[in-house]
Amino acid sequence: MLNGLTISLRTVVEDLMACKGDPTEDLEMAIGVKSRRDFLKAGGGALAATVIPWNASSYASIIGANDRVKVGVIGCGDRMKSSLIPAFQEHAKELNFEFVAVSDLWNRRREEGAAYIQKMSGNTIAAVRNNDELYARKDVDAVVIATADFQHALHGVEAVNAGRDAYVEKPTAHTMDDARKFRDAVKSTGKIVQVGTQRRSTPSYQKAAKYIQSGNFGDIVMVEMTWNVNQPGRWRRPDVVPLLKEQDTDWKRYLLNRPYEPFDARKYLEFRLFWPYSSGIPDQWLVHQIDTVHWFTGLPHPRSVVANGGIYLWKDGRQNWDTMTAVFDYGPLDDPTKGFQVQYSSRFTNSAGGVKELYYSNGGMIDMDKQTVTPEGGMQAREASAMGLKANLLPSFSLVEKAESVAYGADTGGDPQTSANMRNWMECVRSRKTPNASIEAGYSHSIALCMNVAAIQTGEKVTFDDKTQEVIVGGKAYA
Repeated sequence: MLNGLTISLRTVVEDLMACKGDPTEDLEMAIGVKSRRDFLKAGGGALAATVIPWNASSYASIIGANDRVKVGVIGCGDRMKSSLIPAFQEHAKELNFEFVAVSDLWNRRREEGAAYIQKMSGNTIAAVRNNDELYARKDVDAVVIATADFQHALHGVEAVNAGRDAYVEKPTAHTMDDARKFRDAVKSTGKIVQVGTQRRSTPSYQKAAKYIQSGNFGDIVMVEMTWNVNQPGRWRRPDVVPLLKEQDTDWKRYLLNRPYEPFDARKYLEFRLFWPYSSGIPDQWLVHQIDTVHWFTGLPHPRSVVANGGIYLWKDGRQNWDTMTAVFDYGPLDDPTKGFQVQYSSRFTNSAGGVKELYYSNGGMIDMDKQTVTPEGGMQAREASAMGLKANLLPSFSLVEKAESVAYGADTGGDPQTSANMRNWMECVRSRKTPNASIEAGYSHSIALCMNVAAIQTGEKVTFDDKTQEVIVGGKAYA
């Protein structure tokens, strides 16, 4: 409240985006003040000093509805080339976006990436050696980031602090320090950040969320999740590793805040197999699926987690497990008498069972693979009557008219889920609305991920302290 004038900053920005002419006059019109004198009397000076420093240059930085949004690529590896670039290009013409530059530390990927994007888009693409060079350019409004797992949060911090909106692949972070830094940076800058957990932009998942949140499903009593493959080559790059030489990249810049160790091409290119660059299964797969638990229930994180597993078959020098089972306890943080369990299992060694997300209530289940609600497992009349209860059976129906195929492969291509998530981010860059997979969603999955990592590394039951925002093992904060 400024001298009786309540100002919605979001409304001001949205109104400004539609204005033309003198920025000071447009600001006054957006707030509804008739004159400069009235504006100053109403507290406009205080607003400018304490809320946001509006001037001609800051006004000019707002992306208008008719302005082309110029985007830089950060990290032009497999995920970027096979999925994110095709997803972006699918909507670029309609939404008036274009790629203008690519940043990659490895000269080979940098040059090949620029040529690839130029071929796809028809635009001239600048190839820059690192993100400092990228952000020094005046023609980059936003960035798409798909670097190594451990780099996502810090590259996200760089982006928003440089004044750019960002689409940042998952996981958000596998250390709480990195997760907090990223969330704080997004909050302080107000930049639009979309996390690459694309289920949040998938219609069947959106309908499942609404159904559970309506109360019609009943209380969740159990969730079972699996991600099983039989792929000894998953996350391996045996043909590419010999091509990478230390002199062709910037190893120290690659490491960011991780402890220094001598150059290792496998840890650069096959980072998903090695801690502290990734935790493997939890970084890559758990976060996609556990994110739906937070979304569907509104719960911010697990209450506890335990985990077990090992490298049982693929003994190829990897450090991260090829098989993992983790059990999470979820429920109200202030009421341990209520809640449910999430059983999560994943393996590289046998693909039976595939990828599943099964939500159970007393009346039936939701199968996100089949995208159906059924009374399977619900309480039948005979069993209910024995205890003086009524049958509890959900109706059978599909969450979508036509089942959607969800992409689970290492190379998903321009799959519909990623395309929808990318489009949502692009639209939010213009509208300045919060995207579907916001930084808060990324922060929540990071908590679950960090708890899972701690359980793997210690073998103990792991909890979370909401006051300190720290993972707790044996009564102490776990770094």
